Amino acid sequence: MKRDLRNHDLNSLLPDVQVDRRGFVAACIAAGFAVTAEPLLAQAIKTPMDGLDGGDVKIGDIPAYYAVPKGGGKRPVVLVVAEVFGLHEHIKDVIRRVAKEGYFAVGNEPYFRIGELWKMENIKEVLAGANPLSDEQAFKDLDAVVAWAGKNARANTEKMGITGFCRGGRTVWMYDAHQRKIDAGVAWYGGLSPAEPAIKTTPLDAVDKLHGPVLGLYGGADQGIPQEQVDKLVAALKASKNKHAKASDMHVYPGMPHAFNADYRPSYRKEAADDAWKRMLAWFKKNGVA
Repeated sequence: MKRDLRNHDLNSLLPDVQVDRRGFVAACIAAGFAVTAEPLLAQAIKTPMDGLDGGDVKIGDIPAYYAVPKGGGKRPVVLVVAEVFGLHEHIKDVIRRVAKEGYFAVGNEPYFRIGELWKMENIKEVLAGANPLSDEQAFKDLDAVVAWAGKNARANTEKMGITGFCRGGRTVWMYDAHQRKIDAGVAWYGGLSPAEPAIKTTPLDAVDKLHGPVLGLYGGADQGIPQEQVDKLVAALKASKNKHAKASDMHVYPGMPHAFNADYRPSYRKEAADDAWKRMLAWFKKNGVA
């Protein structure tokens, strides 16, 4: 017996059901979600485009996705940086959610030169594809996105924030230190250790160069980001002479795992995710991205 997997995940199926792995993979890809995240397709939040303009675009050869409220006038820009799986449906949904808060939200596919990592079935393959991406290349792509937004009649790049998740959360710290236009950043469980071969620096190396204050949102039970790493970053921010570092903040959710905002994954924790979302919006408003 086989079951339609379009609205189910492997873990939710009854033990006596013979799961067709290929069907599950096909369902994930059809829905646009990262396969190796073992998505809970029925659980994933689906934000409609109602009231928004936008969609898939190409910025030069860079695939990207944007959304902005319908109507005239420029909106503050928020860059949304993808997690390690790339620009799959969850990140596009986050972009729509940010836009519904009144922003011009845009995210690019960081790994398009490597492949569609979200379609891969093995996490080792995903990491092998993601880890060679250097900050230099990632920054060039984000700079191209910023330049593209600067020419868009609906985007106000004089007010710019950045947010990102997982690998993209690390990028928030690093790109904030690179791009002078960034007014504020919000890093969701961004990695605090190197990832060979290309990623040799960490947010600790960015502290003294920040161009806007960063809010770090971390889980106290994140197996990949030990509390001692978070504590070191907190100490570095406090000790820095950089005013934006001193204005930065870290919030740790006790007992929360990595990817607690990823509503399409088993790691999702609604209460923490909702609170963190409110903190993100308040942070942008507090620091002029509104």
